[in-house]
Amino acid sequence: MMNTEVWTFIFVTISLMLYLYIGWRSRVQDSKGFFVADQGVPAIANGAATAADFMSAISFISIAGAVSILGSDGSYYVAAGSGGYVLLGLLLAPYLRKFGKYTLPDFIGDRYYSNVARIIAVIAALIISITFIVGQMRGVGIVFSRFLQVPIEVGVVIGMVIVAFFAILGGMKGITWTQVAQYFILIVAYLIPAIALANTLTNIPVPQLAFTFSDIAEKLNQVQVDLGFPEYTAAFTQKTMLDVLFITISGMVGLASLPHVIVRFYTVPNLTAARYSVGWALLFIAVFATTVPALAVSARYNLIDTLHNTTIEEVQNLDWATKWENTGLLEFRDKNNDGRLQLTPDMETNEIIIDPDIITLSTPEVAQLPPWVIALVAAGGVAAALSTASGLLLVISSAIAHDIYYRLINPEASESQRLMLGRIMVVLAIAIAGYFGINPPGFVIEIATLGVGVAAGTFFPAIILGIFDRRTNREGAISGMIFGLVFTTIYIIGTRFAGMPTWFFGISDQGIGTVGMLLNFVVSLVVSRMTSPPPLEIQKIVEDLRSPLAAPAPLQDIGEEQLD
Repeated sequence: MMNTEVWTFIFVTISLMLYLYIGWRSRVQDSKGFFVADQGVPAIANGAATAADFMSAISFISIAGAVSILGSDGSYYVAAGSGGYVLLGLLLAPYLRKFGKYTLPDFIGDRYYSNVARIIAVIAALIISITFIVGQMRGVGIVFSRFLQVPIEVGVVIGMVIVAFFAILGGMKGITWTQVAQYFILIVAYLIPAIALANTLTNIPVPQLAFTFSDIAEKLNQVQVDLGFPEYTAAFTQKTMLDVLFITISGMVGLASLPHVIVRFYTVPNLTAARYSVGWALLFIAVFATTVPALAVSARYNLIDTLHNTTIEEVQNLDWATKWENTGLLEFRDKNNDGRLQLTPDMETNEIIIDPDIITLSTPEVAQLPPWVIALVAAGGVAAALSTASGLLLVISSAIAHDIYYRLINPEASESQRLMLGRIMVVLAIAIAGYFGINPPGFVIEIATLGVGVAAGTFFPAIILGIFDRRTNREGAISGMIFGLVFTTIYIIGTRFAGMPTWFFGISDQGIGTVGMLLNFVVSLVVSRMTSPPPLEIQKIVEDLRSPLAAPAPLQDIGEEQLD
């Protein structure tokens, strides 16, 4: 009988060969195919690719783990993610598609008739994309480290090579169709263990119904209380109500403003397809988002039941525990030398140290599911990481090759020059991401904090005002984006990495993007009203953008000059 490692090797190899084949078949020879997939992606396929972007390593590997550790307080991850795509569908995507540009910096630069605004948008896009891609590479390293029994560093390098291949070769076209395949692989990989675990613990095979109608949450509450933890479903036990509110808002507006998600809506043929693709994306995402709370509660209950109060000898006989221990993400320390391991809320006495990033991936093993199910989850984790990493690489590539080099430095650059520079930027970006994937500044979902906060504090106000307020001018937008970008970045880096206290009413680094967004709005509106209004042709564009009677602007060629 084949063991988990053999099954994992088979599933991961087959899925990677599929991705590489798709990348090869979708290879492109021009910048339009490389950056926006020739704008020929059907709505349902774009919806699946968008959902795959959402179900990144951050979502697939880390969200259920974070919710499992935080309990009710972790529900903001699910609310923020789902709500962000609703905002994107209602307020941003259709209008950005109608504006007729290819990238978010393109929209910012042309709407605010300013190269300075374009450069600020590029800087923010690079910060966001680098932080997110680091999380993806870290996720790949964790999967390969456990299931292929290689060091995390080797796992990260393997992921770097694979992502770089189909991102360089196929561009956005190859990435899009790869993500379609990846969505269906990773959603199946996520649902199977969730269904199996729900059925085992509650005799209800539908995770959402098991979470709602069984007593699993009440059982976990009692277990938590017995161990000295707060009840799992008790609210605001680890974070304040204000902080949870601000984290949720920051996550929603930040996710709605992510450049690698927004660019997906430039790949469809027309405005109608953009609207339909949002609907498909929400449907595909809902399948995942409603499963997360159910999987989180079942996984935590099962993990505590399996590990707490076990003997050292019993743990050593658990093959999965030993292999996760080898990765350094699971530790057992018999601090009182009584031969048994205790899980407690006090870090001084706690003897079982669990990295949140292993909870989703280890769940099938803890539940003693068949090896092929465990391997399928591993393949899903790889798919989740690679799908988003590839899209992020294209954002980085287009920011440098198109928005900076071609639009600002060398407007006479040939098609081949732009394509070559774009591919060089992919290699450089993947090298940087690989380094931080090997030397991460936090666990996977923490790494994304900076990116979401910067998107909330920098992009969301600029996009909303650019669509709905014709009076917002370049002076206002530039001032607001600089203020939001600098404030949010300094606060996050200071509180997360430099020991700075959360001095703004106790708001954590995860929620400060909301404050940055509000400050950006205020500065943009005030400065705009104190300076000259935008040119009349810009005001007319903004009016037509929201008018159902006005025809969409034709999508501009990659090389069209700016208004100024």
